Amino acid sequence: VKYSGYLGNWNRLFCSNGNSKCPRLMKLGKDITLWGLEIGLLSMTKGEAALFIISPEYAYGQRGCPPSIPPNTTVLFKVEVLDFIDSEECDACFELTYEQQGRLPLEKVLKVAATEREFGNYFFYKQRFKLAKDRYKRALSILDRSSSSKTEQNQINSSKLLLFLNLSLTYLKLQCPDRALKYGELALEMDQGNAKALFRCGQACLYMRDYSKALDFLVRAQRILPFNRDINSELKKLA
Repeated sequence: VKYSGYLGNWNRLFCSNGNSKCPRLMKLGKDITLWGLEIGLLSMTKGEAALFIISPEYAYGQRGCPPSIPPNTTVLFKVEVLDFIDSEECDACFELTYEQQGRLPLEKVLKVAATEREFGNYFFYKQRFKLAKDRYKRALSILDRSSSSKTEQNQINSSKLLLFLNLSLTYLKLQCPDRALKYGELALEMDQGNAKALFRCGQACLYMRDYSKALDFLVRAQRILPFNRDINSELKKLA
């Protein structure tokens, strides 16, 4: 969120993160603890902006917060919700033991994995690749189960495939081509004709100067997507 807190008639600023282009991810109840502000944020949708007038009992109470906030002060907040991720189920899931996680319904497990991947994507696009990698691996850990049902196993594998591809790209960004190759090959075990996986493996091999292997992966990717600019560019680089 972007927020600014004021005293008086919107004329005395006492806190703000409004100058930040990319405000940090904050957790309700942990990083945002002002009761009135938390209630207000829970009423908002993505992209919404709001003004909140928060009375002392929902703000800083009888004591205030010296020296910035006098006792019994009504505060004003200007807030914009840029984005949010509901992590309540994830938090509850990862507090369980491995055995308890194994007894969770598959639908819930897939939802938790998808949320963790969403967190990973958030950190990836902020170029915080180590945090992204940790989130993707956390998502994989909850999917470490097998099912006797072919339909359920396909659902698990589909979720794993996305994570393998994400991890392969993230390790390329972290300049760890051997790890990128490993996750690319895990993706190919699930889907031999996956052009993204072939491309990632080709990139990793090119980075490691294993040119013959890089050529094999990239040519196979090109056969699937002959007009893909990234694949053709990588082949030119290889040549």
